[in-house]
Amino acid sequence: MKVWKEIWSYVLIILVVLLIRTFIISPVSVDGDSMLTTLKDKEVLLLKKYDKSLERFDIIVFNHGSSKLIKRVIGLPGEHIEYKDNELYINGEKLEDINLLTKTSNFKLEDLGYSVIPDGMYFVLGDNRINSTDSRVIGLIAKDDIKGTVDFRIFPFNRFGSVD
Repeated sequence: MKVWKEIWSYVLIILVVLLIRTFIISPVSVDGDSMLTTLKDKEVLLLKKYDKSLERFDIIVFNHGSSKLIKRVIGLPGEHIEYKDNELYINGEKLEDINLLTKTSNFKLEDLGYSVIPDGMYFVLGDNRINSTDSRVIGLIAKDDIKGTVDFRIFPFNRFGSVD
């Protein structure tokens, strides 16, 4: 009987860990340089699977084919996006883009065949705009493909903490 109680406690711990990792939070690794300087290759972040109420400039993880990509939300459903002379315009109004380190080439949402972003879709960009496979290349991202948001780095330890 004592052995069964001991085994049961380990089974319970494993079950709780699996449930947390499956539905709440799990580690995800950055693959490549498309999010420089915010995120670096091989960094490990915590993916919040429960967080799918997206806002502009949130960093998200989404499925693209067999890969998981990490990008920043720029455009929300119902919005028109345009970059002109390295300036971000949303619905015709100039908005301060948080990424001023790399140049963003001119782009209009019409280049993807839309006048506004449809419901359930998002426009995403990598922070390293010169070297990023993002919505300008792969198109808009469906909400169903989004796995969650990331805003906390756990590795490397010298960069442990919040991600801006």
